[in-house]
Amino acid sequence: MGLLFTCHGLQHVFGLFTTKPAVPITTWPSGPAGVIELVGGSLILLGLWTRVAALITSGSMAYAYFTVHQPKGLLPIENSGELAAVYSWVFLLLVFTGSGAWALDKVLASRRSTPELQTA
Repeated sequence: MGLLFTCHGLQHVFGLFTTKPAVPITTWPSGPAGVIELVGGSLILLGLWTRVAALITSGSMAYAYFTVHQPKGLLPIENSGELAAVYSWVFLLLVFTGSGAWALDKVLASRRSTPELQTA
């Protein structure tokens, strides 16, 4: 999910993977949303500060759903908001479950907690 979310951020911030031009980061709400997608998706992909990044990205997608998609129809299938809803719920799940075993947070924590071998 982090990789796909990062790709959305690259679309917004740099105009990659799309024919649409990049959105300036000062344009509300697309600009800050693109930065959140790029930074949050990268952090989730790497497993750094996963819970915090997931909370922010989940809120961002919930905001996108209710301000952009929900006025077009009640259900996500009616208003093309399926992806925003799925991202919001999956990232909210990550807030509670945390990162996986291969996450950089786990690797760094295990290195800190492992006692150094002392040579005599």
